[in-house]
Amino acid sequence: MGMGNPLRRHQSKRAMLILSKHRKNFAALLLLAVGSLACVAQTWGEWNAWGNQHDGTYRNPILPADYSDIDCIRVGEDYYAISSTFQYSPGMIILHSRNLVDWTIAGHAVTDITEISPEMSCSRMNRYGRGIWAGAIRYHKGRFLVYFGTPDEGYFMTSAPDVKGPWEPLHQLLAESGWDDCCPLFDDDGKVYFVGTCFADGYKTYIFRMTDDGRDIIPNSGVLVNEGAGREANKLMKWNGKYYHFYSEVGQGGRFVMMQRADSPQGPYSEKRQLSHTQREANEPNQGGIVEWPDGKWYFLTHHGTGDWSGRIASLLPVTWVDGWPILGNPDENGIGNMVWKCDIPGGRSRRQTPQSSDKFNAPTLQPQWEWNYHPENSKWSLAERRGYLRLRASVPLEHDNLLKAAGTLTQRIFRTPRNVVTTKISVSYMADGEKAGLCHYSDDFAMAGVLQRDGKRYLFFQDKDGLMEWKPVRGRNVWLRSEWSTDGISKFLYSTDGITFHPLGRTYTLRWGYYRGDRIGIFNYNNLKAEGFVDIDYFRYRY
Repeated sequence: MGMGNPLRRHQSKRAMLILSKHRKNFAALLLLAVGSLACVAQTWGEWNAWGNQHDGTYRNPILPADYSDIDCIRVGEDYYAISSTFQYSPGMIILHSRNLVDWTIAGHAVTDITEISPEMSCSRMNRYGRGIWAGAIRYHKGRFLVYFGTPDEGYFMTSAPDVKGPWEPLHQLLAESGWDDCCPLFDDDGKVYFVGTCFADGYKTYIFRMTDDGRDIIPNSGVLVNEGAGREANKLMKWNGKYYHFYSEVGQGGRFVMMQRADSPQGPYSEKRQLSHTQREANEPNQGGIVEWPDGKWYFLTHHGTGDWSGRIASLLPVTWVDGWPILGNPDENGIGNMVWKCDIPGGRSRRQTPQSSDKFNAPTLQPQWEWNYHPENSKWSLAERRGYLRLRASVPLEHDNLLKAAGTLTQRIFRTPRNVVTTKISVSYMADGEKAGLCHYSDDFAMAGVLQRDGKRYLFFQDKDGLMEWKPVRGRNVWLRSEWSTDGISKFLYSTDGITFHPLGRTYTLRWGYYRGDRIGIFNYNNLKAEGFVDIDYFRYRY
């Protein structure tokens, strides 16, 4: 069960020695803790404020949306982060920031997820909870490199001169199932190393040698450096001539962060330190990237590992180096980090920015906030056939009336904020019998609200696991659909025939966590009878 109580006893004795030798430093830490760091308790999910507060401070979470398995780097004065995308296409989302608090979406690293497996296509849709898991982003010799694992297919990498692409086709490093959570290290002498965990074999973690270009693992070069206790979230870093292996493990009532260090990249890693507590009340912040600000301060961009309907959301924690170890958050008397809910923005006051959401569909390409549920059939959608609209053509679902087996669902992450309102305008004039189109929420279950056509007539409908509710006939060309929810995660759908007055549609729907993902909102169109009919989406407006 990991280090357990012996580690706590060791750290307690060590903390007393450090306190006696470095009283001035720890006094400064305590002043910092009661000054710019706010460690007061926060009820999970019930925040009224988040991110940039317009006064030079920020409140966690900085991204109250499903940015799971996050990693982060600095390149010059810019920060880039990646987040796992599982079966969504395009894959491996990339974020950009200038201050580690205000993030926008830069793009994706994987254009065609069927390069991973044909199971990721809309004709199979067989990778829920799988697909692109955690990875790492690095910058080396003028190129961005992204590495990641899939639990069924192995390890992959790609690179690009710019985060916006073009990204190279995927290159497979290891064609073997059962591996996850990888990271490379480009050492000062030109040698390259790679850490990964074989979760299928007792969570054994190995550090391998790589070719100097970082594209291939050298066969039979792996050295076992860790095993057991559900270890994952691997990162490799070098600081002051020491090599550090960051990871998380399960014990002490949940998942917490550990680190081991050595004088050589492949060990032996004889020194270990706990970097933060489990913190179940804060949904276990435990996986992310440690990054340095230009002034020498350090930060930890992390997801909260206990998933709920909002997914595994992201926070930014200050890092304090204690005795050569990066402690995450506010150090306690034992030198173990705790959650910080409020802190100064790195670099001072700045203009607030948030990830893109709304879309008028008047650009030549889909905006980067959009991800299809599985790789789409590109002939089924267009931004060019009707200028200023997204045209969605219906296809037949793999299973009758099952949204999770229907191609052509375009999705976004949702936010957990006090008020969320999504409104979309849909032109329904060219629907065909058997077709259903509209607005949806889903994870491992779903709720749909929209328009169906039967015998040449169109009807408003709502559908969830409890069945179909037909509402009323629709005679106009356009229908406006809306979903509203708050921090309680209960959504209600509404409709309008004029875009002004909205009326309830169907039952409320409780947003859900499923397949390691938070709830998504999406625009869908399918036909249970035949691949005919289409709808045009005028706009998608998300206010949060």
